[in-house]
Amino acid sequence: MIAALYVETGGCYFGLEDVDPWDKGRDARQYPGPHPIIAHPPCERWGRYWHGSPRKPHQYRLGDDGGCFKAALIALEAYGGVLEHPAHSRAWEAFDLPRPDHRGGWTGRSLLSCHVEQGHYGHMSRKATWLLAARIDAPDLIWGPSEQRLHPVALAKYGYAKARRIGISAMVGGKDKTKIRAATPLPFRDLLIGIARTAR
Repeated sequence: MIAALYVETGGCYFGLEDVDPWDKGRDARQYPGPHPIIAHPPCERWGRYWHGSPRKPHQYRLGDDGGCFKAALIALEAYGGVLEHPAHSRAWEAFDLPRPDHRGGWTGRSLLSCHVEQGHYGHMSRKATWLLAARIDAPDLIWGPSEQRLHPVALAKYGYAKARRIGISAMVGGKDKTKIRAATPLPFRDLLIGIARTAR
């Protein structure tokens, strides 16, 4: 059994044999073990705009996620598995975690860390991601940059520089942009499940 923590209700971790999904209603901060985990703790207060929208900066405090990342880290160290966060997450510095090499490969000792792009595993954008793992067999992943994808309408309308800057996901999804951006592609989900299953 694998516990999938901080996942979307009804999302890609639901309905799978031997995967126990913990959505917002179950409060993954209370996960009691004993199974290895896959954790997707909320990243809004750790990322580039941790302070809030550029139009309304400094609405929030850095790392103010209700203790979700800390609880995920404790569960990871206790039960093994893998935790996923956006690349350059400030949680790494806050918790003194091994910083990944953007070129690829695993770094660290008791806690392992790596930089991987979800574009290699089915996401529409590159979606640079940092993984943190404990007590697992570290697999060789697809390292380095994934293919650059530019929306043809943005490219024609704004040119290369702006199309690259705004990204492909900004041009799709309408009101579902955030949901589409945050979604875990099925091949990447399966990769994380495979990593967590090796936890000792």
